[in-house]
Amino acid sequence: MNSLTIIISLVSISLFQPTHAQNSPQDYLDSHNAARKQVGVANMTWDNTLAAYAQSYVNQRVSDCGLVHSNGAYGENLAKGTGTFTGTYAVNLWVVEKQNYNYNTNTCASGCDCLHYTQMIWRDSVRVGCAKVQCNNGWWYVVCNYNPPGNYEGELPY
Repeated sequence: MNSLTIIISLVSISLFQPTHAQNSPQDYLDSHNAARKQVGVANMTWDNTLAAYAQSYVNQRVSDCGLVHSNGAYGENLAKGTGTFTGTYAVNLWVVEKQNYNYNTNTCASGCDCLHYTQMIWRDSVRVGCAKVQCNNGWWYVVCNYNPPGNYEGELPY
């Protein structure tokens, strides 16, 4: 077998390998920690207990894909989308809310969301676990849980 055949074979095999691109624990962590680094907050670590909690919850939402919080003991961010909606894309939706947050007044711009963002960068939230599922309607549903939780009224995130 010549080297060109070997290269073509290796490329062909790699094309058919399943991928979890932008949905791995490291992908979730990298996206969260990039946002935290921008404001000088220490990195989060991955927590398998939180990930299992998130997985259990997304499994419960598979029939309706509803953006309804679990009301559990953890901080929580939810997102859903269609197409190639990845975990990284969901996290980046929350990061975009940074433009709606005013640190000096500790408020969100009128009529805008920013609490997903502030949960991500909450200094005391040091562990995260996330999960993703495809709902019956074809949409993707992503949940990230945080411990300790954040977003306490009147407190600054960092």
